[in-house]
Amino acid sequence: MLRRPGGVVSGIAASIALFAFLATAAQAQGPRFIRGTVTGLEGNTLSVKSRDGRDLKVTLADNFGVSTTKAVTMADIKPGDYVGVAAKKGLNDTVTAIEVQLFPAALRKVVREGHFPWPPEAGATMTNATLSAVVQAAGGREMTLDYKGGSQKIVVPEGVPMFTTVPADRSLLVPGADVFFGAQVAPDGKMSAARVRVNKEGVKP
Repeated sequence: MLRRPGGVVSGIAASIALFAFLATAAQAQGPRFIRGTVTGLEGNTLSVKSRDGRDLKVTLADNFGVSTTKAVTMADIKPGDYVGVAAKKGLNDTVTAIEVQLFPAALRKVVREGHFPWPPEAGATMTNATLSAVVQAAGGREMTLDYKGGSQKIVVPEGVPMFTTVPADRSLLVPGADVFFGAQVAPDGKMSAARVRVNKEGVKP
């Protein structure tokens, strides 16, 4: 899915493919989304305490990928950039961001474009689109996001997590690290994953 000519582009796309994978899976019955804290890594078995308190063991692929998050600000995001914005409806049907991701240019044609439900957060939506404008608005700044077949206006309050994703390695999968990933669940309940996104320097996935 992520074949692109050129080692640099391919390396970036492969290392941050988790977001593309999750965006595609969001509308289909597929992987289980896991958000939690690492409790151990032995060989390719990752132990995680999930956000709902379960102790999980996940088998990682032999060539599993790891990515991490790097904080950005509104000043780093400009019209024409490709972004993913998780949001919820609030008072007066105002759509308010809960998380903003800036995608590298290499992922513009890799991460699925559109507006769809975002299962990891109840009642949330995800909009992967091109930023066409940013204006000051009540409660923050309002982004206008354009995608094929539609457009969304989303208010981004001060303090909303904003990040981009960069390549990392398994050395970050230490006890206490926050992780977020999609895991395939076999009929016997065993879980496996090909990629994991992990926090670094306090920026949580």
